[in-house]
Amino acid sequence: MKFYWKYVKPHIRYFILGPILMLTEIVGEVAMPYLFSLIINEGIKGGKGTGYIITVGVGMILFATFMMFGAIGGSYFNTKAAVSFAADLRKDSFAKVQEYSFANIDAFTTGSLVTRLTNDITQLQNTVRMGLVMLLRSPGMLIGGLFMAIRMNKQLALIVAAVIPLIIILQVFIIKVGFPRFGIMQKKIDALNNTVEEGLTNVRVIKSFVRNDVEKKKFNDANADLKNSSINAFKIVIYASPVMTMLMNFTTLAVVWFGGKQIIAGDMPVGDLTAFTTYIIQILMSLMMLAMVILSGSRALASARRIHEVLDAKVDLANEPDADASLEVKEGKIEFKNVSFKYYKNREEKVLYDISFTAEPASTVGIIGSTGSGKSSMVQLIPRLYDADEGEVLVDGVNVKKYTLENLRKGVGMVLQKNVLFSGTIRENLEWGDENASFEEVKNAASAAQANDFVESFTKGYETELGQGGVNVSGGQKQRLCIARALLKKPKILILDDSTSAVDTATEARIRESFKTDLKDTTKLIIAQRISSVINADKIIVVDEGKIVGMGTHDELMKSCEEYREIYSSQMDKEVTA
Repeated sequence: MKFYWKYVKPHIRYFILGPILMLTEIVGEVAMPYLFSLIINEGIKGGKGTGYIITVGVGMILFATFMMFGAIGGSYFNTKAAVSFAADLRKDSFAKVQEYSFANIDAFTTGSLVTRLTNDITQLQNTVRMGLVMLLRSPGMLIGGLFMAIRMNKQLALIVAAVIPLIIILQVFIIKVGFPRFGIMQKKIDALNNTVEEGLTNVRVIKSFVRNDVEKKKFNDANADLKNSSINAFKIVIYASPVMTMLMNFTTLAVVWFGGKQIIAGDMPVGDLTAFTTYIIQILMSLMMLAMVILSGSRALASARRIHEVLDAKVDLANEPDADASLEVKEGKIEFKNVSFKYYKNREEKVLYDISFTAEPASTVGIIGSTGSGKSSMVQLIPRLYDADEGEVLVDGVNVKKYTLENLRKGVGMVLQKNVLFSGTIRENLEWGDENASFEEVKNAASAAQANDFVESFTKGYETELGQGGVNVSGGQKQRLCIARALLKKPKILILDDSTSAVDTATEARIRESFKTDLKDTTKLIIAQRISSVINADKIIVVDEGKIVGMGTHDELMKSCEEYREIYSSQMDKEVTA
């Protein structure tokens, strides 16, 4: 609760007003049966007549009106408290996820994060609201009902005293059995969300490989798992609710049985039995409501722990304590000094081994090697998407850890292997590079990336709406838009991670040519599979199994690096054959 207090404190007035206003219902619930017993005992049997009955009746109407306004106000403030609590919690959770490093994101699946920020927080919201409604109402009805029942007839009140321990035992059972089952159920929701996300995101691939039936089976299996775990979790409700109802009915029957005998014996007025029966129902109902709050709370506790994991996750990439906020990337010089790196810190094998090289300001450096050789891992250390385990990565002669993440990443433009566009217009997507860019600057960046022609061929041009992920443009068009977005940023360092693989060689050549004029002061790192993409680079780095096995110009590598010659030979042979 201490952890979540920060989300309660700003809205504390709602958390206080809601339950207090609900107290009006308790007053009415306790007073109404007693007033009704007066009508029977005094007004009808006592012979006080119509005037007395009307007077008490008016009092009951006033109580009912009082209860109504209190219930409306209480519900309003309780709802406002719960919704505000959940909104703040969701905002902080999303903000925390935005701070995650790639390693943090790898620790959670996307489906799990979606579940935590939606389903889990909604579960907490519902429980908070229910808890506020029942916080004073249920205990108040229990205490008030018990007080009036004992005051009216101590002997009949013993019947309730015998039932209450049974209900408490049942509630303890609900907590013990229900909590772990609800935790499992939330994990099954994660699994289903992962399946749905994967199926919808990759629907075109699924259709092209005619894998509809396989994906349907995968979804059906995940859906069946969730259904079974949900049924298993809610069995506790299925069994507990009828048992509680049965206890309530048996208690009421016992009260009527023994109370009827007292009426026959003349020891109890008829009106008192009517009121006593109502109080018994109120007592048992308040206990049932407490049971429901406990049941909902056990599920919410599982959700709370999952949200806490998101908010309490240690971000392994953050500004260092000695980071200098005044430092900015000005020249774009890059140096790797004996850098080694591994994704899984508890394992022996590394992804990169003793990497050392220098990229001079405004130079073009090509990086080439087989798939899985560590090329992408290497460049991701520059903007600190990951941190090196050994050695140093320097930008402008300064260790990247000395920069603030914001200033470092402002100076580095990166087009990743996976080209991602967002819902919105083409112009809005390009303005991610510079939200204050003029339309002319947007067009110039698109022209440099060889994207302007196809964009203007669309009916709405730069105002064309892109579907989620840019599904309504081709792979090559998507790559060019992502390059344009990075160019608009005007970075001092530009990293292109195999970002022209879907572009034909002629278009790629024009993009490289535009770099000479539009990015003449920018250091360019180009990761490529095709030697033609890097053949004219100032320096080419050949990477194999996480190690640099060659470095130099094309001509130098043709003389000194066997691996480079093999790549060149295999690609040139294919071109000749084609």
